[in-house]
Amino acid sequence: MHLDHDPAAPAGSEITFDDFLKVDIRVGTVVAAEVYEGARKPSYRLRIDFGPGVGEKKSVGQVAALYSPEELIGRQVAAVVNFPKRQIGKAVSEVLTLGFADEEGRVTLFSPDKAVPNGSRLF
Repeated sequence: MHLDHDPAAPAGSEITFDDFLKVDIRVGTVVAAEVYEGARKPSYRLRIDFGPGVGEKKSVGQVAALYSPEELIGRQVAAVVNFPKRQIGKAVSEVLTLGFADEEGRVTLFSPDKAVPNGSRLF
């Protein structure tokens, strides 16, 4: 599957509300972030706490262009928590951390503008 990061791209195919509900997007707090050595694009290995229902999960995020590891720790982020694990180089990513591309294609993380409980689901 190819994702188009062009803001002028048309909307994707229509889905039903039931399709949307299948995608489990939750908020968690980054508890650890370290440089992922050997990645093709500047990336970090993240550990994100999604609260008692989902727990702590690992993610690989291509967010090194705009964030330092220190800036990420304690930050709430949104992620898809019900995708299968994915091998990314030597690392395993358990969740897909969500973001948007800026004008230069750098990833800006998607997060709530006010603190919410870890594990809160997007609706």
